[in-house]
Amino acid sequence: MSVDLHSHSNASDGTDAPAELVANAAGAGVTTLALTDHDNLDGIVEAQASAEEHGIELIPGTELSVSWPQGAMHMLVYFLEPGPGPLQDRLAELQDGRNDRNRRVVIALNDLGIDISHDEVEEEAGGRGVGRPHIAAILVRKGIVPNIKAAFDEYLANGRPAYQERYRLDYVEVAKLAGASGAVPVVAHPHTIGVNEDEYRKAFEEIASVGVMGIECYYGEYSPEQRAHLASIADTLNVLATGGSDYHGSYRPEISLGSGRGDLVVPPDIAHQIAERR
Repeated sequence: MSVDLHSHSNASDGTDAPAELVANAAGAGVTTLALTDHDNLDGIVEAQASAEEHGIELIPGTELSVSWPQGAMHMLVYFLEPGPGPLQDRLAELQDGRNDRNRRVVIALNDLGIDISHDEVEEEAGGRGVGRPHIAAILVRKGIVPNIKAAFDEYLANGRPAYQERYRLDYVEVAKLAGASGAVPVVAHPHTIGVNEDEYRKAFEEIASVGVMGIECYYGEYSPEQRAHLASIADTLNVLATGGSDYHGSYRPEISLGSGRGDLVVPPDIAHQIAERR
């Protein structure tokens, strides 16, 4: 039995189609999978049909980049169903903000002397869910950088020359909208929230106070010691300790479904715990 509550399909910045992603998860021994594409639920229906075929539980969700006082943080929202709803109705404007940012990134790269067009980026993404990994993949293919990580390190990450900010919802608003939509918001990969490990407890107290219900403690790239430390904080705050690989397919080949870098184990009862918090 294996649980993976953080994965991406080609409806955003992964490389597997939703049905293919689910089939690959089943092949890897995953019994519960969350599809959490960025800013959209476009792959959920296809993934649900594949999950039924392969006999695994699929949790519909999304991953949002939200603003908070320390900058930006990513939030996973579980059990967010496709269709109308308080949070669902706001996803289109987030996608518009992402598309605007992507165009500005392309212009910034052009200003740096790099030949890349928005049409190329759209083609790389298959016309949906365009994100920075698609831009990074083009930079790799053109020989400008050796790999996806280098593309971010040299050009696309925060503080690098082609980085561009984008429109985000506020974390308090997202927590309220998620709750009103019958969904469960959780902080994703907490090392990116803009505080150091000594400040985690205070930061998570603040985040939990507005209705965020969990922390992604069992993250694919964390050491066992980091996972245990975060889980202990979650326990003291009475919030969920969730986890997942953050699988993106061939864009991040070092990350595998269900096992992350090979040692990821997410507590098998966490999906039930999340459902109880709805």
